[in-house]
Amino acid sequence: MSQVKQITVLIKSLLKQQNITYAVLAEELGMSEANVKRMFAKQALSLQRLESICQILQLSMSELFMLLERNKVLVSTLSHEQEQQLVSDKKLLLVAVCVRDAWSFSEIVEHYAITEHQCLQLMARLDKLKMIELLPGNKYRLLIAQDFKWLPNGPLERYVSHFVIKDFLAANFKEPQSYRFYMPGTYSAASIESLQRKLEDLTREAAQLNQQDASLSVDKRQRMGLLVAMRPWELEEFQKLRVKR
Repeated sequence: MSQVKQITVLIKSLLKQQNITYAVLAEELGMSEANVKRMFAKQALSLQRLESICQILQLSMSELFMLLERNKVLVSTLSHEQEQQLVSDKKLLLVAVCVRDAWSFSEIVEHYAITEHQCLQLMARLDKLKMIELLPGNKYRLLIAQDFKWLPNGPLERYVSHFVIKDFLAANFKEPQSYRFYMPGTYSAASIESLQRKLEDLTREAAQLNQQDASLSVDKRQRMGLLVAMRPWELEEFQKLRVKR
């Protein structure tokens, strides 16, 4: 992918994250919406136009290029072997979750029953798995994206399905910061597409907020679980009552 195309894709992603439509962008730029769409389709972004878009996104040009460079190196999926190693070692999985959430070496050791020596060994294994890059002073650079995807029916997805979600939903959701919602419905194709877009926006925003809060100490953050799901489905007991056609 050319650098121009990478910048175009990144800008479109940032606009979507901030709910800035082509119509809004066109008004801000003093252009017609048709010309804005044509500009992105042809990837015809002049430096002046790029600077104007950055101002609308409340980014400097240097910050945009830093984001572009960061997106190049972040891994969006893990291999089957990487996932298998994670789910096979509880402490390795814990440290992987912690570094994904930007916990420091000292914070991990302070809050969990893991010695400094063990933590260093576990981080070295994550470095070998290409999930982090170990740096001097027990620091690291994260190499996986906030919104990385599990392999379909892979070790992580099976682990989450069999253990994590079961444990998560077993609670009564009575804590002040808890929220549980389930509502079945019968929707048109257009409505389903609209719901899918909103759910995708929510997952992107959650990943963005997690990354944004990474600069805070863990004492100022709280580990939360957010489950987002939607699929064609009907309760089995209802299915049995359907008229056979």
